[in-house]
Amino acid sequence: MATSRRRKPQADETPQYSPEELLKYYREMLLIRRFEEKAGQMYGMGLIGGFCHLYIGQEAVVVGMQNVLIPGDSIITSYRDHGHMLATDMDPKGVMAELTGRRGGYSKGKGGSMHMFSREKKFFGGHGIVGAQVPIGTGLAFGHKYSQDGNINVTYLGDGAINQGQVYESFNMAALWKLPVIYVIENNKYAMGTSQHRASAGELCERGSAYGIPGHVVDGMNVLAVREASEEAAAHAREGNGPVILEMKTYRYRGHSMSDPAKYRTKEEVTKMRTEMDPIDNLKKLLLDNGSADEDALKAIDRDIKNIVAEAAEFATQSPEPDPAELWTDILVDA
Repeated sequence: MATSRRRKPQADETPQYSPEELLKYYREMLLIRRFEEKAGQMYGMGLIGGFCHLYIGQEAVVVGMQNVLIPGDSIITSYRDHGHMLATDMDPKGVMAELTGRRGGYSKGKGGSMHMFSREKKFFGGHGIVGAQVPIGTGLAFGHKYSQDGNINVTYLGDGAINQGQVYESFNMAALWKLPVIYVIENNKYAMGTSQHRASAGELCERGSAYGIPGHVVDGMNVLAVREASEEAAAHAREGNGPVILEMKTYRYRGHSMSDPAKYRTKEEVTKMRTEMDPIDNLKKLLLDNGSADEDALKAIDRDIKNIVAEAAEFATQSPEPDPAELWTDILVDA
């Protein structure tokens, strides 16, 4: 069996993380949370149109993963992508401006929530078709191996994408060619609205076992557990051992998109997850308990984050809309 279960790091193990590291993770998760809360508000005000899928609740996954990557590593994800953009250090102003369809956005206002990119940050989307990013991410990993640049690819996908045929074709090729790729399944339990247990047989982390791909279950609500598992997976891929699958057990607090009332789960279930498993609250408790920070310091971080998000919203609403002539640009791009 290629699968193993990972344990949750205990409180007495946390000295391996410096106060600076813990505060960095706290700040990055809080930025995603506050940004997404503001995006939800702006959507309700009619300033953001189309589809909008918020990442609230899943922040530990991308923050823990991204903090083990090195310059040149590439990432790709699905349409629940704002958190991934911020975790790759894309400018919140450019991300919010793209959400509002403005010229100052990362795709010049033409991509919106699901389709923005940053070649500089090696962020390759944002893809609106379920599972479509998986073969593209596999291709990015092939590019890393072909050029022998020492980098890896991280391909994020949801539990709702795991049954797509193109996912298995990608697993097969990645295993055959020992591509440096980590497939991160963000299992938030409900895909678009159907419980994972009603839609997918077996453990998702075992889906690569037929190809010899090791798979691990990770507590996706614990940023330290994610970082630990990600570090091991990155070393495995970087050393030429081929792909790894990490199934992050996580949870989204909001509906699949802003238009989803999420009636397929109880309010009690959501409340229980928010009160007992919230990744930001639990890290905050750890910071306070081990003396890495006090309440005043954490409040100051929150104020700073709120200012950053407010500035991003202001920039987004003040940035002009794209010129109609932009319809004819960026159709072909020189590689």
